Amino acid sequence: MNQDEAKLRIDTLTHELEEHNHHYYIQNNPTISDYDFDQLLKELEALETQFPTLAHQNSPTKRVGGDITKKFKSVVHDYPMLSLSNSYSKEEIAEFESRARKLTEADMEYVCELKYDGVAIGIKYVNGIFERAVTRGDGAKGEDVSANVRTIKTIPMRVRGEGFPSEFEIRGEIFFPLDGFQKLNEAREQSGEPLYANPRNTASGTLKNQDSSLVADRNLDSYLYGVYSRDRIAPTHYDSVKQAGEWGFHVPDERKNMIRLCKSIDEIMDFINYWDEARHALNFEIDGVVIKVNDFMQQEDLGYTAKSPRWAIAYKFKAAEVTTELESVAYQVGRTGAITPVANLSPVLLAGTTVRRASLHNADQIEKLDLRIGDHVYVEKGGEIIPKVTAVEMKQRPADSLPFQYITHCPE
Repeated sequence: MNQDEAKLRIDTLTHELEEHNHHYYIQNNPTISDYDFDQLLKELEALETQFPTLAHQNSPTKRVGGDITKKFKSVVHDYPMLSLSNSYSKEEIAEFESRARKLTEADMEYVCELKYDGVAIGIKYVNGIFERAVTRGDGAKGEDVSANVRTIKTIPMRVRGEGFPSEFEIRGEIFFPLDGFQKLNEAREQSGEPLYANPRNTASGTLKNQDSSLVADRNLDSYLYGVYSRDRIAPTHYDSVKQAGEWGFHVPDERKNMIRLCKSIDEIMDFINYWDEARHALNFEIDGVVIKVNDFMQQEDLGYTAKSPRWAIAYKFKAAEVTTELESVAYQVGRTGAITPVANLSPVLLAGTTVRRASLHNADQIEKLDLRIGDHVYVEKGGEIIPKVTAVEMKQRPADSLPFQYITHCPE
């Protein structure tokens, strides 16, 4: 690739990623899967490494992302709130472990945790009293959503016990429990309102609602797992999480294998493999596992890139996918008159539940996929709690199949 070709591709990727970031963080309406986004970002990173003078000053590779709107007060983080590097292969996890181990002569331990699919939050306490709660935002500053976070019952307003710093911040994830999300969508369906697509976006939108009573009604939940203060509360991340639990914070439960101390790559892989299967039994969404170097001194030695720590990495699970037969298409009419096509499927087990219906979004999606009754289709359940049809297995298409005819009149 020559200089001109590289410039054109870098400009295109930069623009595309900025648009995807806007839809994901500002509008809470992703237009691309996490996997596809990360692949585009990795391509841009590689090109910028090869052609550094062509990189944009505000390249997406230098950003954490942003969820700042004009509704809430903007607050500068006391400590940068960076994102993690993502990996979709176990080989990359092994490379991370090997790379980290080479940078220190001391024995190295790792902490494996769940990667909660929710909204990152930083909560500040002064003299043991809840002071404020701020979203990740762009990593340097976020939005003050304190009034809404106060409604979340698993977040204490007062620290228990003693020995905590006079001023500190604890970080974690706020999420929408699956049973509550299901009830909310059932109520919306009965009233003819559009269904929410997934718990993560709904939690984000709820947290930014101006009506705190609505937030309280939705019973959001949280797990907190990172303490930041001027002086360390413990020598390791693992010990700091245990200490936070003793102070009354809702931390990952070691008894439920939600956090594990690992001393080898084999133990890390065991944790990943366990949760790749067991995640479907949880009452909240996770989309992977986070691996962190345990010792804080070793974390300092490893340092940071512009957007993420070198001492941690996230392994992201692949979306659950199966094939089944498309039996028919039904139509839902919302109270606004919007028509949504729904695929009626031959029942199939997906991510621990039996799926009989899946989203088709709209007529354009049906045309794009060239769907036909009797097709064997791929159904995916990734970040969306509602399964969706993603593709057709053309090799199994009946020879006498006919193009799908979308309705021309509103169904009664």
